[in-house]
Amino acid sequence: MNKTDQFTAVVLAADRSANDPIAVKTGMACKAIAPVGGTPMIIRVLDALEGSGMVKAIVVCGPPASVLPDCPELEKRISCGRVLWVPNLDSPSRSANSGLAQIDQGSPVLLTTADHALLTPSIVRYFLSKSQAAGGDATVGVVKHEDVAAAFPGVKRTVIRLRDGGVCGCNLYAFLNPRGRGLVLFWQRAEDLRKRPWLLIGQVFGIITVLSYLLGLLTIDRGLKTVAAKTGILVRPVFLPYPQAGVDVDKVEDMLLVESVLAGEVPLARERTDPHDIA
Repeated sequence: MNKTDQFTAVVLAADRSANDPIAVKTGMACKAIAPVGGTPMIIRVLDALEGSGMVKAIVVCGPPASVLPDCPELEKRISCGRVLWVPNLDSPSRSANSGLAQIDQGSPVLLTTADHALLTPSIVRYFLSKSQAAGGDATVGVVKHEDVAAAFPGVKRTVIRLRDGGVCGCNLYAFLNPRGRGLVLFWQRAEDLRKRPWLLIGQVFGIITVLSYLLGLLTIDRGLKTVAAKTGILVRPVFLPYPQAGVDVDKVEDMLLVESVLAGEVPLARERTDPHDIA
Protein backbone atom coordinates (compact mmCIF):
# COMPACT_ATOMS: atom_id res chain seq x y z
CA MET A 1 0.00 0.00 0.00
CA ASN A 2 1.19 3.48 -0.88
CA LYS A 3 2.32 5.31 2.24
CA THR A 4 0.34 8.41 1.21
CA ASP A 5 -2.87 6.36 1.34
CA GLN A 6 -2.40 5.45 4.98
CA PHE A 7 -4.20 7.12 7.86
CA THR A 8 -3.09 8.68 11.09
CA ALA A 9 -5.28 7.52 13.98
CA VAL A 10 -6.44 9.62 16.90
CA VAL A 11 -7.56 7.63 19.94
CA LEU A 12 -9.58 9.35 22.67
CA ALA A 13 -8.52 7.73 25.94
CA ALA A 14 -9.76 9.85 28.84
CA ASP A 15 -12.79 9.27 31.06
CA ARG A 16 -15.85 11.39 30.27
CA SER A 17 -16.59 11.84 33.99
CA ALA A 18 -15.24 11.05 37.44
CA ASN A 19 -15.91 7.64 38.97
CA ASP A 20 -16.33 5.87 35.66
CA PRO A 21 -18.09 2.57 36.42
CA ILE A 22 -15.53 0.46 34.53
CA ALA A 23 -12.62 2.13 36.30
CA VAL A 24 -14.35 1.64 39.65
CA LYS A 25 -15.20 -2.01 38.93
CA THR A 26 -11.64 -2.90 37.87
CA GLY A 27 -9.88 -0.73 40.45
CA MET A 28 -8.06 1.25 37.76
CA ALA A 29 -7.54 5.01 37.68
CA CYS A 30 -8.99 5.33 34.15
CA LYS A 31 -11.34 3.23 32.03
CA ALA A 32 -8.97 3.16 29.04
CA ILE A 33 -6.42 1.05 30.91
CA ALA A 34 -8.96 -1.31 32.49
CA PRO A 35 -8.15 -4.92 31.61
CA VAL A 36 -10.71 -6.75 29.50
CA GLY A 37 -9.92 -10.38 28.83
CA GLY A 38 -6.58 -9.79 30.53
CA THR A 39 -5.46 -6.91 28.28
CA PRO A 40 -5.97 -3.17 28.83
CA MET A 41 -8.66 -1.91 26.48
CA ILE A 42 -6.45 0.77 24.96
CA ILE A 43 -3.80 -1.83 24.08
CA ARG A 44 -6.45 -3.88 22.27
CA VAL A 45 -7.38 -0.80 20.25
CA LEU A 46 -3.77 0.11 19.46
CA ASP A 47 -3.04 -3.46 18.34
CA ALA A 48 -6.08 -3.44 16.03
CA LEU A 49 -4.99 -0.15 14.46
CA GLU A 50 -1.41 -1.31 13.92
CA GLY A 51 -2.53 -4.69 12.65
CA SER A 52 -4.78 -3.18 9.98
CA GLY A 53 -1.87 -2.16 7.75
CA MET A 54 -3.67 1.12 7.01
CA VAL A 55 -2.53 3.22 9.99
CA LYS A 56 0.93 4.78 9.78
CA ALA A 57 0.90 6.71 13.06
CA ILE A 58 -1.18 6.95 16.23
CA VAL A 59 -1.94 9.91 18.48
CA VAL A 60 -3.45 9.11 21.90
CA CYS A 61 -5.35 11.87 23.73
CA GLY A 62 -5.18 10.95 27.40
CA PRO A 63 -5.29 9.31 29.81
CA PRO A 64 -3.78 11.86 32.21
CA ALA A 65 -0.02 11.65 32.68
CA SER A 66 -0.48 10.55 36.30
CA VAL A 67 -2.25 7.40 35.09
CA LEU A 68 0.34 6.25 32.54
CA PRO A 69 2.57 4.33 35.01
CA ASP A 70 -0.45 2.11 35.75
CA CYS A 71 -0.28 0.81 32.17
CA PRO A 72 3.36 -0.15 31.52
CA GLU A 73 2.71 -1.32 27.97
CA LEU A 74 1.18 2.03 27.00
CA GLU A 75 3.97 3.90 28.76
CA LYS A 76 6.53 1.83 26.86
CA ARG A 77 4.90 2.55 23.48
CA ILE A 78 4.87 6.26 24.25
CA SER A 79 8.51 6.24 25.41
CA CYS A 80 9.75 4.55 22.24
CA GLY A 81 7.68 6.79 19.94
CA ARG A 82 5.37 4.02 18.81
CA VAL A 83 2.47 6.31 19.75
CA LEU A 84 2.35 10.05 20.41
CA TRP A 85 0.64 11.01 23.68
CA VAL A 86 -1.05 14.37 24.23
CA PRO A 87 -3.02 15.38 27.32
CA ASN A 88 -6.78 15.22 27.11
CA LEU A 89 -8.88 18.38 27.37
CA ASP A 90 -12.24 18.96 29.06
CA SER A 91 -14.44 17.31 26.44
CA PRO A 92 -14.10 14.61 23.77
CA SER A 93 -14.48 17.06 20.89
CA ARG A 94 -11.82 19.41 22.29
CA SER A 95 -9.50 16.47 22.87
CA ALA A 96 -10.13 15.38 19.27
CA ASN A 97 -9.24 18.86 18.05
CA SER A 98 -6.05 18.74 20.09
CA GLY A 99 -5.15 15.42 18.51
CA LEU A 100 -5.88 16.70 15.02
CA ALA A 101 -3.59 19.66 15.66
CA GLN A 102 -0.65 17.23 15.86
CA ILE A 103 -1.30 15.85 12.36
CA ASP A 104 -0.35 17.30 9.00
CA GLN A 105 -3.37 18.74 7.18
CA GLY A 106 -2.72 16.51 4.19
CA SER A 107 -3.02 13.27 6.14
CA PRO A 108 -6.36 11.45 6.29
CA VAL A 109 -7.39 10.74 9.87
CA LEU A 110 -9.20 7.94 11.66
CA LEU A 111 -10.80 8.90 14.97
CA THR A 112 -11.82 6.24 17.48
CA THR A 113 -11.98 5.60 21.23
CA ALA A 114 -9.99 3.53 23.71
CA ASP A 115 -13.08 1.68 24.96
CA HIS A 116 -13.64 0.00 21.58
CA ALA A 117 -12.46 -3.30 23.04
CA LEU A 118 -13.82 -5.49 20.22
CA LEU A 119 -12.09 -3.52 17.48
CA THR A 120 -10.11 -5.77 15.12
CA PRO A 121 -7.76 -5.20 12.18
CA SER A 122 -10.51 -6.46 9.85
CA ILE A 123 -12.99 -3.88 11.11
CA VAL A 124 -10.42 -1.10 10.72
CA ARG A 125 -9.49 -2.22 7.19
CA TYR A 126 -13.11 -2.49 6.13
CA PHE A 127 -14.04 0.93 7.49
CA LEU A 128 -11.04 2.77 6.06
CA SER A 129 -11.23 1.09 2.64
CA LYS A 130 -14.92 1.89 2.33
CA SER A 131 -14.24 5.43 3.56
CA GLN A 132 -11.66 5.99 0.83
CA ALA A 133 -14.17 4.84 -1.79
CA ALA A 134 -17.12 6.81 -0.39
CA GLY A 135 -16.44 10.05 -2.25
CA GLY A 136 -17.00 12.39 0.71
CA ASP A 137 -15.09 14.66 3.06
CA ALA A 138 -15.73 12.48 6.09
CA THR A 139 -17.37 9.20 6.99
CA VAL A 140 -19.08 7.77 10.04
CA GLY A 141 -19.21 4.07 10.83
CA VAL A 142 -22.58 2.58 11.70
CA VAL A 143 -24.13 -0.85 12.10
CA LYS A 144 -27.74 -1.82 11.66
CA HIS A 145 -29.46 -2.17 15.01
CA GLU A 146 -31.11 -5.37 13.81
CA ASP A 147 -27.65 -6.90 13.31
CA VAL A 148 -26.54 -5.89 16.82
CA ALA A 149 -29.79 -7.21 18.33
CA ALA A 150 -29.43 -10.51 16.48
CA ALA A 151 -25.81 -10.97 17.58
CA PHE A 152 -26.37 -9.86 21.18
CA PRO A 153 -30.00 -10.52 22.19
CA GLY A 154 -31.23 -8.37 25.05
CA VAL A 155 -28.24 -6.03 25.02
CA LYS A 156 -29.24 -2.37 25.14
CA ARG A 157 -27.48 0.04 22.77
CA THR A 158 -28.17 3.65 21.86
CA VAL A 159 -30.24 3.54 18.67
CA ILE A 160 -31.03 6.29 16.16
CA ARG A 161 -34.33 5.18 14.67
CA LEU A 162 -34.69 6.14 11.02
CA ARG A 163 -37.05 5.40 8.19
CA ASP A 164 -34.50 3.07 6.65
CA GLY A 165 -33.97 1.23 9.94
CA GLY A 166 -32.38 1.87 13.30
CA VAL A 167 -28.61 2.34 13.41
CA CYS A 168 -25.99 2.21 16.16
CA GLY A 169 -22.81 4.23 16.12
CA CYS A 170 -19.40 2.55 16.09
CA ASN A 171 -17.06 5.26 17.40
CA LEU A 172 -15.33 5.21 14.02
CA TYR A 173 -14.90 8.42 12.03
CA ALA A 174 -12.69 9.19 9.07
CA PHE A 175 -11.67 12.69 7.99
CA LEU A 176 -10.47 12.36 4.43
CA ASN A 177 -9.40 15.96 3.77
CA PRO A 178 -9.00 19.23 5.72
CA ARG A 179 -12.66 20.14 5.14
CA GLY A 180 -13.72 16.85 6.71
CA ARG A 181 -11.92 17.74 9.93
CA GLY A 182 -14.47 20.53 10.41
CA LEU A 183 -16.90 17.83 11.48
CA VAL A 184 -15.26 17.94 14.93
CA LEU A 185 -16.41 21.55 15.37
CA PHE A 186 -19.91 20.44 14.45
CA TRP A 187 -19.53 17.69 17.02
CA GLN A 188 -18.82 20.25 19.77
CA ARG A 189 -22.40 21.51 19.40
CA ALA A 190 -23.86 18.04 19.58
CA GLU A 191 -21.75 15.94 21.98
CA ASP A 192 -23.84 16.69 25.10
CA LEU A 193 -26.97 15.50 23.30
CA ARG A 194 -25.72 12.18 21.95
CA LYS A 195 -28.03 10.15 24.22
CA ARG A 196 -31.06 12.27 23.27
CA PRO A 197 -31.15 12.09 19.46
CA TRP A 198 -34.44 13.97 19.12
CA LEU A 199 -32.94 17.05 20.85
CA LEU A 200 -29.75 16.69 18.84
CA ILE A 201 -31.69 16.71 15.58
CA GLY A 202 -33.91 19.59 16.71
CA GLN A 203 -31.15 21.93 17.89
CA VAL A 204 -28.67 21.14 15.16
CA PHE A 205 -30.84 20.36 12.15
CA GLY A 206 -34.03 22.41 12.61
CA ILE A 207 -37.75 21.86 13.04
CA ILE A 208 -38.48 20.23 9.65
CA THR A 209 -35.84 17.60 10.20
CA VAL A 210 -36.93 16.90 13.77
CA LEU A 211 -40.53 16.47 12.68
CA SER A 212 -39.38 14.03 10.02
CA TYR A 213 -37.49 12.12 12.71
CA LEU A 214 -40.44 12.01 15.11
CA LEU A 215 -42.77 10.86 12.34
CA GLY A 216 -40.35 8.13 11.35
CA LEU A 217 -39.67 9.73 7.96
CA LEU A 218 -36.03 10.74 8.35
CA THR A 219 -33.47 8.67 6.45
CA ILE A 220 -29.75 8.55 7.12
CA ASP A 221 -29.01 10.13 3.73
CA ARG A 222 -31.38 13.02 4.36
CA GLY A 223 -29.86 13.58 7.81
CA LEU A 224 -26.33 13.70 6.39
CA LYS A 225 -27.45 15.99 3.56
CA THR A 226 -28.69 18.37 6.25
CA VAL A 227 -25.23 18.24 7.84
CA ALA A 228 -23.73 19.12 4.46
CA ALA A 229 -26.13 22.04 4.07
CA LYS A 230 -25.27 23.34 7.55
CA THR A 231 -21.51 22.83 7.39
CA GLY A 232 -20.42 22.35 3.80
CA ILE A 233 -18.98 18.97 4.82
CA LEU A 234 -20.05 15.94 2.79
CA VAL A 235 -20.39 13.07 5.26
CA ARG A 236 -21.02 9.52 4.08
CA PRO A 237 -22.15 6.57 6.20
CA VAL A 238 -20.17 3.34 6.16
CA PHE A 239 -22.35 0.39 7.16
CA LEU A 240 -20.22 -2.25 8.83
CA PRO A 241 -21.11 -5.95 8.61
CA TYR A 242 -19.58 -6.53 12.05
CA PRO A 243 -22.19 -6.21 14.84
CA GLN A 244 -19.42 -6.13 17.46
CA ALA A 245 -18.34 -2.77 16.02
CA GLY A 246 -21.45 -1.31 17.64
CA VAL A 247 -20.36 -2.36 21.13
CA ASP A 248 -18.21 -0.12 23.27
CA VAL A 249 -17.59 -0.44 27.00
CA ASP A 250 -19.63 2.18 28.83
CA LYS A 251 -21.16 -0.01 31.53
CA VAL A 252 -20.15 -3.03 33.57
CA GLU A 253 -22.66 -5.08 31.56
CA ASP A 254 -20.79 -4.05 28.40
CA MET A 255 -17.51 -5.24 29.89
CA LEU A 256 -19.02 -8.62 30.77
CA LEU A 257 -20.41 -8.94 27.25
CA VAL A 258 -17.05 -8.09 25.68
CA GLU A 259 -15.27 -10.62 27.87
CA SER A 260 -17.81 -13.27 26.82
CA VAL A 261 -17.13 -12.47 23.17
CA LEU A 262 -13.38 -12.57 23.65
CA ALA A 263 -13.69 -15.90 25.45
CA GLY A 264 -15.62 -17.33 22.51
CA GLU A 265 -18.81 -17.76 24.51
CA VAL A 266 -20.74 -15.50 22.11
CA PRO A 267 -20.27 -16.63 18.49
CA LEU A 268 -19.82 -13.96 15.85
CA ALA A 269 -19.74 -13.91 12.07
CA ARG A 270 -16.48 -15.10 10.51
CA GLU A 271 -13.77 -12.45 10.43
CA ARG A 272 -12.93 -11.43 6.86
CA THR A 273 -9.36 -10.72 5.91
CA ASP A 274 -10.25 -8.74 2.78
CA PRO A 275 -12.74 -5.88 3.21
CA HIS A 276 -13.48 -5.87 -0.50
CA ASP A 277 -15.19 -9.26 -0.37
CA ILE A 278 -18.34 -7.59 0.97
CA ALA A 279 -20.53 -5.54 -1.35
